[in-house]
Amino acid sequence: MSRHVRFGIFLAPFHALDENPVLAMERDFELVEWLDRLDYDEAWIGEHHSGGFEIIACPEMFIAAAAERTRRIRLGTGVVSLPYHHPFMIADRILQLDYMTRGRAMFGVGPGALTADADKMGIPVAEQRRRMDEAVSVLVPLLRGETVSRKTDWFELRDARLQMECYTKPMVEMAVASARSPVGARTAGKYGLGMLSIGSTTDSGLAAHASNWKTCEDISAENGHRADRSRWRVVSMMHVAESREQAERDVEFGLERWLKYFREITTFPIVPDGVEDHLGYMRENGVASIGTPDDAINAIERLWEGSDGGFGCYMLFAHNWADWAQTKRSYELIARYVMPHFQSRLAARSDSYDVSAENNERLAGEAQKAVQLEIDRHQQERARRGEAGAWQTTRAMSERG
Repeated sequence: MSRHVRFGIFLAPFHALDENPVLAMERDFELVEWLDRLDYDEAWIGEHHSGGFEIIACPEMFIAAAAERTRRIRLGTGVVSLPYHHPFMIADRILQLDYMTRGRAMFGVGPGALTADADKMGIPVAEQRRRMDEAVSVLVPLLRGETVSRKTDWFELRDARLQMECYTKPMVEMAVASARSPVGARTAGKYGLGMLSIGSTTDSGLAAHASNWKTCEDISAENGHRADRSRWRVVSMMHVAESREQAERDVEFGLERWLKYFREITTFPIVPDGVEDHLGYMRENGVASIGTPDDAINAIERLWEGSDGGFGCYMLFAHNWADWAQTKRSYELIARYVMPHFQSRLAARSDSYDVSAENNERLAGEAQKAVQLEIDRHQQERARRGEAGAWQTTRAMSERG
C-alpha cells in the first residue's frame, strides 16, 4: 500500500459533570503522553468556555504543559476561536509556543463552535465566520514576519510586526476547521492553509467533506496556492476492543451522557430525536465504529473512499465513552493493529515471510545436508585421530619393550 496516513486525536475534551475536573485534566495530559508512547503523530486541543463538559479554555496553555511531558507527538490548537481574541495577541502566543515546542506546535483556527461562548461575549453568531476570515487575513502575514496595518469593526493593527520570526520555517503550520459550511474550506484555500474536517461521517457528511475539500482546491488555485492533501485531516469517532461485545460493554460507561450533552448543549445532536437504539444508529449510519480493529480498518477505508482521493491524517474524536483503562486499551489496539495497515509497515514483513515460507522446503533440505556433512566430517576426523592414536601407542610400547 503506497499511501501513508498519519494518526492523531481531536481532544475537546469531554468530561462528565460528576467528575473531578482536576483529575479529568490530569488524565488528558496522561492521554497525550500515552499517545506519544504509542507513536501517534498529532493531538489537537480545543477551546471552549461554556457547557461544563469541554473544560479546556486555553489550548496554548495545555500544549505548553503537554510538550514538557512528551517527546515527538505534534500538538495543535483544535481550535483557537478567532473572533474571541485580538489577532496580534494570538499570533504572538502561537509564536512563543512554536519556540517552546521546538516546532511541534500547530495552529488550528475556527469561528467558535459553541454559540453560548459567543453569546457571553456579545458576539453575534452570524458575525463569527466573517471575523474568523478577517483574523486569518492578518495572522498569516504576521506569522510570516510581515508588517500589517488593518482596521475592522472589532480589531485594529498599526504597523504591527511580531518581535521574532517563527521557529518553524516559513511559518508555523496552520489549519482551518471545516464542517458542513464551506467557509472553512474557502478560508483554507484563500490563504494556502490545511483543513480540519470536523463533523458527521454519514454518507451525506462524507459528501460534504469531499465537496469542501474540492472547494479548498479550487480556491487555492485561484489564489496561487496548491492544496496539499497531506494537510487535510478528517475527524471521526471509534472505540476499539478485542470483540464487538466487549466494545459495546465498554461504551456503556459514558456514551449516553455524551450524547445527552450534544443533544442539550451543542448546535447539532449526534443522534436524531426518536431513535431508540443509539449505538445501532451510530454504527449503521457511519457515525462511529464501535467494535474490533478490523471494524476500525473498514471504517477508515470507508472514509478514504468517501474523501474522493484520500487525506493526510485520520483524527480520532476523543470522547471518553469508556472508562480510563478501556480508553487506553482502545488507543493501544488502534496503534498495534490499525495504524500499521495505513502506514506501509506490514507489507514488507509479510512479503519477507511469504518468500521464506515458499523456499522453506528447499532451504531446510540444504540446511539438513549441511548439518549432516559436518557430522560426517567430524566422525571422519575422529576416526583419523583414533587410528593415529592407536599407531602412536603401539610404537611407544615397542620402544619401551
